[in-house]
Amino acid sequence: MEIKVPTLIIDQKKAGSNIDRMLKKAKNGGAIFRPHFKTHQLGDIGKLFKQRNVKKITVSSVSMASYFVEHGWNNITIAFPINLREIEDINQLASKVKLNVLVESLDSASIMSIKTTQTMGIFIKIDSGYHRTGLLPGDPEIDKILQLLDSNKLLIFRGFLSHAGNTYTAESKSEIRSIMEDNKTCLNKLKQKYIDHYPEIIISYGDTPSCSLADDCTGFDEIRPGNFVYYDVMQYHIGSCSINDIAVAVACPVVAVHASRNELVIYGGAIHLSKEFIAPEKSPRFFGYIVNLTDEGWSNPIQGAYVSALSQEHGVIKMKHKDLMQYKPGAIIGVLPIHSCLAANLLRTNYQLINN
Repeated sequence: MEIKVPTLIIDQKKAGSNIDRMLKKAKNGGAIFRPHFKTHQLGDIGKLFKQRNVKKITVSSVSMASYFVEHGWNNITIAFPINLREIEDINQLASKVKLNVLVESLDSASIMSIKTTQTMGIFIKIDSGYHRTGLLPGDPEIDKILQLLDSNKLLIFRGFLSHAGNTYTAESKSEIRSIMEDNKTCLNKLKQKYIDHYPEIIISYGDTPSCSLADDCTGFDEIRPGNFVYYDVMQYHIGSCSINDIAVAVACPVVAVHASRNELVIYGGAIHLSKEFIAPEKSPRFFGYIVNLTDEGWSNPIQGAYVSALSQEHGVIKMKHKDLMQYKPGAIIGVLPIHSCLAANLLRTNYQLINN
């Protein structure tokens, strides 16, 4: 492979296997599979889902929705609290495709009721424990929002939606599974409360760690995992995947070798890898694992090698001396990213596909 600058290498075979496993979980649990495309953000990877007859997707912004409309997707949920400053763009999208958006306040719903000109679906975002956005399950504002939606024929109540981002700080697989069960209980109670008046409502759940660890997704009407398509070092440490499930690596040119301190410097910094890191209790914090790139992809992580520091363009790799001596300036080395969503976003215009 010809590499001149930091480049995201995407193993389509691994990504396809990851999709197949998650799709099977959704089917076995009787859930709609609406994968979140914020991780890959690529029409090329979207094709892997189309090949598996996936027809509904999730995105995290209006611009991302527009991009995937251009790539042939026509059933989209924007799983981010509605940005009222983009209401005109949202109306335009809703005139072209089946669009769902999120509200989490009466204020937003009220302005939407006035400014919406197209039919669109509305999910009410529920805070099921992550405490980032959403209404608590017993919040009286839910009823007020529903009354408002009932008065506007363009705003169709689709159901309740949650994201269990608190799984990322869980300390065990059992805690991750427990968080998923808490979400299931919370959302189903809401569904049962309102289903007589809204017989077609669904409950929609998103989160890669718990969906990966679950045998299936029974109890949810829809699942929206996203990171699973690539996985990453964070997911590996959580226990969501094996190291061989990680479907992306960042290829970085070596620009300096400092044997006296067992360090390589790479052209691959925070603007390529992000500054996400893992800080184990008894080991130094690190910003990525190191692999050797091959014609088929990459090796297992090199034992004892890791990205130890990042600045804007520079990355510093710590490595055992015997391994370090294999590299000279001009060589290419691979980094498994801590957070593939961020690395993929940073390198959206600079990627290579392998193993199609």
